[in-house]
Amino acid sequence: MAIRALFPTLILHESLVRPGWLAFNRSLADECCSLAVSDAAGRRWSARHYLGGYTSYGSLDRLHQVSSLFDRLRRRIDPVVKRFARSLHYDLRGRAVAMTDCWANVMPAGVVHSMHLHPTSFVSGTYYAAVPKGAGALKFEDPRLSRHMAAPPRRADAPERFRSFVGVPAKEGDLVLFESWLRHEVPPARFSGERISISFNYAWSPETHR
Repeated sequence: MAIRALFPTLILHESLVRPGWLAFNRSLADECCSLAVSDAAGRRWSARHYLGGYTSYGSLDRLHQVSSLFDRLRRRIDPVVKRFARSLHYDLRGRAVAMTDCWANVMPAGVVHSMHLHPTSFVSGTYYAAVPKGAGALKFEDPRLSRHMAAPPRRADAPERFRSFVGVPAKEGDLVLFESWLRHEVPPARFSGERISISFNYAWSPETHR
């Protein structure tokens, strides 16, 4: 008898900490906090869709195109996304892969970002600029969950790859990449301070040449 593992769901989680990272990261966090104060349109959008926190998703969602600091972050993320795409065995020969959206998130304790996906891109991710102790993880949902129907519950000691939900801890300087169709959320958590992250999407262009 042969048991085969099919249709894997890949998540990349790695540190972007490099020499000089600390000052760069502090600058990113400071700029996110400044946006939370100055971006009136973003605060209005957040009051309706991001209760208790701030996100520039509804107002300034291409920060890499308007801020040299966020563009510097993009340049660090670009090669990691391309490496991740190769791990997924996508045929991107002759096609461009580029960041299309980039936005800031500032989450105090208790703020929730409920289950969602990113339907207009193929790779999405988050970079953590500030993570207080106890701040919530990024929680992923098994994409087959709605089709389990009559399946019994998993054992408590089931390996991570068999669980219905998996949380990826948030840590300053860490980057998390995933395919954009994968549902995810940030559950509520109790902590002191603000959880500051930068989220983004990547898209691929139609074939240009072979």
